[in-house]
Amino acid sequence: MKNILLTGTAGFIGSNFVPYFLEKYPNYNLVNLDLLTYAGNLENLKECESNPRYKFIKGDICNRELVEFIFNEYDIRGVIHFAAESHVDNSIKNPGVFVQTNVNGTYTLVDVAKKYWMEKPFTYKPEYQDCRFHHISTDEVYGTLTDDPNDLFTESTPYAPNSPYSASKASSDMIVRAYVETFGLNCVITNCSNNYGPKQHDEKLIPTIIRNALKGNPIPIYGDGKNIRDWLYVFDHCKGIDLVYHNSKKGETYNIGGRNERTNLQIVDRICTILDEQVPKETSYKDLITFVEDRAGHDRRYAIDATKLEHELGWKADENFDSGIVKTIEWYLGKYLI
Repeated sequence: MKNILLTGTAGFIGSNFVPYFLEKYPNYNLVNLDLLTYAGNLENLKECESNPRYKFIKGDICNRELVEFIFNEYDIRGVIHFAAESHVDNSIKNPGVFVQTNVNGTYTLVDVAKKYWMEKPFTYKPEYQDCRFHHISTDEVYGTLTDDPNDLFTESTPYAPNSPYSASKASSDMIVRAYVETFGLNCVITNCSNNYGPKQHDEKLIPTIIRNALKGNPIPIYGDGKNIRDWLYVFDHCKGIDLVYHNSKKGETYNIGGRNERTNLQIVDRICTILDEQVPKETSYKDLITFVEDRAGHDRRYAIDATKLEHELGWKADENFDSGIVKTIEWYLGKYLI
């Protein structure tokens, strides 16, 4: 059996990843370190509680003494690092929390891993030769794109973060990269586009649209609603992480994107159309759409070119947006209509 440390997996993406990973790899024990801030919820992992190969530890990734204890107590042989403050609006209000968690927390994890697994730079201890650190990041580190549909983020796109959130994630990416180049630590990085699907926090765009629509509240859309994002169904992201963690070369970076560009207006229109069909009311949910003052530093467009991941590791998204959003809405109807 191999013990793998997962961080922040009571959150959205991680809580979808854990059951998938437990089922696929019966030779793994998974240790979940999560501080359970507002975005983390153990209800998301209720299906794993009774699994003897899953253990939850409440704690802060910045707590070096705790991280060292976990490595020693469980003889950690791999890390998949999800934990992050991730909401742009919150980063504008309180940037310091993002620097602390995303930058200092990542440094603590990667430094403890290096010291536990390695004898000296570029020399692993014999029993830890295959240990790997996988850092989960975001396409927001690249900044914003033009409206040209051929303009896409690739793994060689220069970093140009525009919010405190994306700046903190860019910083954490650079720390991980430095540990590869300076110390020879076996690290990989994945940068994903906007995820959607079950278990996402209520504050995010798609749950906010669904929740407000069902309550008959105004559905807030920033600015003119024409900001474009590339939407990735969360289970497709989980499969991409799995592939990169197990099959990529040391030091590689892979972009994971759904090739599903939509404006926020298209997103809200599609969701309201589906709700009009499934939970009809006297008037269309589209009447609730309300434009609000735009977010400070709001990037206009993100879109990922996932060619490297597709060609080198054989990944492909199973869901397009039209199929994935139906599954997503079904899950939230179960949550919000109870």
